[in-house]
Amino acid sequence: MSQRHTHPESHSAELPLPTPSVASLSMAALIAILAWLAFAAQTDITIGRMLLRGLGVIDGIERISSYLTNLTIFAVAVSFSCVALRARSAPGRFFRKPPVLTAIVVYIVFVGLAYNFLLRHVWTPSGYRALLNEVLHTVVPLLCALYWLLFVPRFHLLLRDCLFWLIYPLAYLAMTLWRGSETDFYPYPFIDVSELGYERVLINTVLLLFGFVVLMGVFIAINHRRPRRASAPESSQQSLNGDAR
Repeated sequence: MSQRHTHPESHSAELPLPTPSVASLSMAALIAILAWLAFAAQTDITIGRMLLRGLGVIDGIERISSYLTNLTIFAVAVSFSCVALRARSAPGRFFRKPPVLTAIVVYIVFVGLAYNFLLRHVWTPSGYRALLNEVLHTVVPLLCALYWLLFVPRFHLLLRDCLFWLIYPLAYLAMTLWRGSETDFYPYPFIDVSELGYERVLINTVLLLFGFVVLMGVFIAINHRRPRRASAPESSQQSLNGDAR
């Protein structure tokens, strides 16, 4: 029987690694718990605020989904839960794939950078809201980036993966601008068409996408420069081949 070679950077490998460390599983669980708690707290605050204005729960859910932070923290919660629980369902295995988890880490790191560089001066919360704000925009992004650096091995990255990563921010921008044209609500000041006009918003959008692509490039470069994972020892391969004959 002919010998089958497995690429040491298998594109379809799933996280955690076949022999995960306690540290990797514990850190994935910590990130998932923080993300779920932050998402739940933000949901409670937003729906409560909408109810006080005489609106309904559906209006609150719509407002929650208007913010990139909320959508991304939800994606983080789902993906890291799948990793921590070693989910074997089709969706679970999808979110455990290194290219998918890497995309989600890039998204949340982008959210953290955008907030801290562009929005931190706009609003200064206090007390419980300040703690929640830091968890959403600083703690979780940093932990996700650290997890990726420590526990996501080098993987084979395809061009379609890079294009796939762009779908989420592009779809969010398109949906946000469409919603804004219908409701006159824009969640972030730098894409507020009613205040800035379409020309300025288009320029801001291009700059944001450029920043996202640069961040993508940083993660891709780090992945490319990582050492290759060692393949199985030759003796083990020969033994397997002998058993297969």
